[in-house]
Amino acid sequence: MSTGDPKRRLSDWFRQWRSPLRKFLVGRTGLPAADVDDVAQEVFLRLMRYEKTELIEHPQAYLFKMATNVAAEWAIRARNRQPHEPQWLTTLVAAGQPQEATLREDAENEIERAINTLEARQREILKLFFSDGLPQAQIAAQIGETPRSVRRQIAKSYEKLRHELDPELLEAMSYGRD
Repeated sequence: MSTGDPKRRLSDWFRQWRSPLRKFLVGRTGLPAADVDDVAQEVFLRLMRYEKTELIEHPQAYLFKMATNVAAEWAIRARNRQPHEPQWLTTLVAAGQPQEATLREDAENEIERAINTLEARQREILKLFFSDGLPQAQIAAQIGETPRSVRRQIAKSYEKLRHELDPELLEAMSYGRD
């Protein structure tokens, strides 16, 4: 047997079993479709490194078994390559919108700062009105004031917030919602 014989044998195996090997990898190993060609190539490269190909009695079975082992190795490596915690995913920002996210965060900080300049009673009334969704009459009954007093406090709160907040920042925030 000449030195070119094993190489020719390998190239024949590649041509003969490449397509069936790919189908096998897609159907039985659960390997992502993007990795099928890479795993098939790795199988044939490992086979090329094997110096005693003439000892292989059933080359197709040997090839498929090797492919199963390589696919399992790839799955283990992929699992351990970039471990992450599920809560980490919630902090991701869409790639196309980092400026909008920054503007929104700045606007939210500005709104919080402005709300903290209000009196405690005004903050309480706004919380009941916006966060809890209570009507003005129910807020009045809950805090022991008249509905007219609650309306007045809401109006004063709006006025103070209009003076405290930067109109450009609020405009940028409303633009990000559209």
